[in-house]
Amino acid sequence: MLSHILSLIFLKMELQLKIIGTLLILLAILHLIFPTYFKWKQDLGSLSLINRQIMYVHTFFVAFVVFLMGVLCLTSSTDLLNTPLGKRMSLSFAILWTIRLYIQFFGYSSKLWRGKLFETTVHVLFSIFWIYLSATFFRAYLL
Repeated sequence: MLSHILSLIFLKMELQLKIIGTLLILLAILHLIFPTYFKWKQDLGSLSLINRQIMYVHTFFVAFVVFLMGVLCLTSSTDLLNTPLGKRMSLSFAILWTIRLYIQFFGYSSKLWRGKLFETTVHVLFSIFWIYLSATFFRAYLL
């Protein structure tokens, strides 16, 4: 699996950004199931109205930004690779996803996934995904 991911990294960069765009749009859509999957109605029921609504609104905006980043990668991969603004955006995306990778290990307790097959699998897959995003955007910036 790792060798497959490494071979993907060496594909043409425009294709890489289009793949990333598609994956980010799928990730944004995945956010739609969060309230149901994580049982927010029950778990957030004891929070004040403002705190409950902050969870929903912030999740929406995270998903929306991820969606727009995906659309940008799909529609403007050439610009991300070949213009000064695109290069700066690629660097910004690289920094963002590198910080997200850091949060994967230091922002969430390992108690949430360690010893649980599904959760460990998701943790590993998303760690690989954050590495892929970070590396690809850094590479797009440096080309």
